[in-house]
Amino acid sequence: MTPFPPLTASHRYLRLVRASAWYDLVVTAGFMTPWTYALLHRALSWSGEALGLGGMPPLDPMQTLYANLMGSVVVVWALLRLTGTRAVHGVFDGAARVLFALWQGYALAHGAPRLLWIFLVVEVAFGAVQLAPWVRRRSRRTTGSARAETAAAGVPGSARR
Repeated sequence: MTPFPPLTASHRYLRLVRASAWYDLVVTAGFMTPWTYALLHRALSWSGEALGLGGMPPLDPMQTLYANLMGSVVVVWALLRLTGTRAVHGVFDGAARVLFALWQGYALAHGAPRLLWIFLVVEVAFGAVQLAPWVRRRSRRTTGSARAETAAAGVPGSARR
């Protein structure tokens, strides 16, 4: 059994993968360079303060470096999903979103500005809807394999109904 069972690439699912890529492109493009990140940092800090959700910590070179690395990788990943959209991109993007959500939750638990909740909700939502078809498909396949193995062993009533 393959770790990611093939998924029929429905137009609806591929639109979902592209929508998550557009979201990533729009939201993370500002993180790509030190100059755009400085502007985005100010805007996020202002927004967080205005909404009562907390401002960003002061800029420093390491924070900027990690923001630029993350922004660059996410933008390239978004462009790949937009230019060559495949169903398997959804499972990998969903897995990445689970990781992003975990680390965002960790940051929130350790005092990050509450503005991060907005991004966490989007990560969880896109992750869930992109992984759901794969999880359902895998569980159906696993259940079907178990039935077939039991039937092959001659256990009565175990054949597919």
